[in-house]
Amino acid sequence: MTKRDIIEAVAQQALRCSRRDAERLVNAVFASMTAALAAGDRIELRGFGSFTVKQRAARVGRNPRTGTRLTVAAKNIPVFKVSKALRARVGGTWQAARTRAPANDQRNEGEEWDKNAKAAGNA
Repeated sequence: MTKRDIIEAVAQQALRCSRRDAERLVNAVFASMTAALAAGDRIELRGFGSFTVKQRAARVGRNPRTGTRLTVAAKNIPVFKVSKALRARVGGTWQAARTRAPANDQRNEGEEWDKNAKAAGNA
């Protein structure tokens, strides 16, 4: 899926939204995300995943053509981590991703939930 495909999908799914308006919306979202990552912020999209910035340390590399060693400077890179729900949905176990533990955090009841979920085939 390309950016153009995303724009077309937004234009088709949003009522009263022209292709030009959809393009502006998509560009605004991407610009906001890019600015946030450039500032070192974390972006979390529930049910989809999160974007973070990770710093890679300086290292010694080598030129594959000549074999000479050279220093590669430290740099920041964007990293995407897939959410459990998206991973399960893409992997084909969407029902398992939708089943969650009860809100209470008591260990015994949580263990009981795990046993029941496994018995029902949801975990």
